[in-house]
Amino acid sequence: MIFILLGCIFLYLFMMNVIEREANLRDFLVQKYFDASNNLPSWVITSCVIALTLSVLISQYIPTVPKYIANLQILGYQPNKFGFCFISVVLFYMIKSGLGFLFFQSTGDGKKWTVFYFTATKFYFILSFLLIILCVTHYYFPIDRNKMFLYYFYFFSFVFIFKLFFYLFHKNNLLPEKWYYKFLYICTLQIAPLLLLWKLLFF
Repeated sequence: MIFILLGCIFLYLFMMNVIEREANLRDFLVQKYFDASNNLPSWVITSCVIALTLSVLISQYIPTVPKYIANLQILGYQPNKFGFCFISVVLFYMIKSGLGFLFFQSTGDGKKWTVFYFTATKFYFILSFLLIILCVTHYYFPIDRNKMFLYYFYFFSFVFIFKLFFYLFHKNNLLPEKWYYKFLYICTLQIAPLLLLWKLLFF
């Protein structure tokens, strides 16, 4: 676990010093879309860190690895609980991002897609640090994991609701203007995929 977290920190150091051209934390978070560069690599790195830290955290609560996953041979290794979580989370975000791109293109707001993932990167960047703190607390402090699962559930529920309001009311106008497109996005690209991921991991 410690190697994964160190790898995440290294990715962020690389992103801030090379991709973002030695930007400090404050400049990175408050920069405007038209002043930013290399948005796509920053988004990819942030997504990788989110996938890794989230997989580390929730893998301890996965009841079993499905047989069709456990029987896979990936470079000579069989996926354990972490591997199963990581594969699931990566596929979840890849499919969700692809559908999000198609959604913006189909609504005639294709240009908003780049603004959307630029702004979402800032949100997930902050969230990833919270996940790193939770991972360290979970693995290196004596806590009741059964009780913590309930707290994690409340935490992620709050984050999810906050994210929806963040997208709806952000000054960059991330979502299409028409209300039914907003409703469609929230239901089909936020709530439904999350329920499917939950069912895949815990049932």
